[in-house]
Amino acid sequence: MNRSITGFHQDDDGDWVAEMSCFHNRHIRHQPPVKNAQWVLSEEGREAHIGAPIECPLCDRAELPEGLTQLGSAGPWDQDTLPSGLLNAHRTPEGRWGRLQVFDGAIDFQFEREEPETSPARRLEAGAVQPIPPGAPHRLIPAGPVRLELQFWGRRP
Repeated sequence: MNRSITGFHQDDDGDWVAEMSCFHNRHIRHQPPVKNAQWVLSEEGREAHIGAPIECPLCDRAELPEGLTQLGSAGPWDQDTLPSGLLNAHRTPEGRWGRLQVFDGAIDFQFEREEPETSPARRLEAGAVQPIPPGAPHRLIPAGPVRLELQFWGRRP
């Protein structure tokens, strides 16, 4: 899943780390001939890459970044009160992670990807939590009686 670079910092070893719009971090190393990222060695090069797209494997795996704060919630809902918009493909806004928590019963959760065969629905049962990356299209598929809540996570300004 592509994200935007929002800034850079150096780790304890002096390696450059890209800060991304999803709140994950990713090392950018210039190690020719395997990794050619000479631009990361200069301030001008790093500045030129602010806003550039970068692949985020942690978002691909729906791993909630550390250090986020719960900003709000919606629900709880059951199978009868679940908003119909959640049953169709929809997205969490950029800069906000979703966190679906199932209290009782079960529901199927599906990321909507370009290749439908690579995004099977995943059954979430009572006690399950599903992080949802910003901007990732997804939908819920009722699987019988359920009670769930949606939380929104991010960083306060």
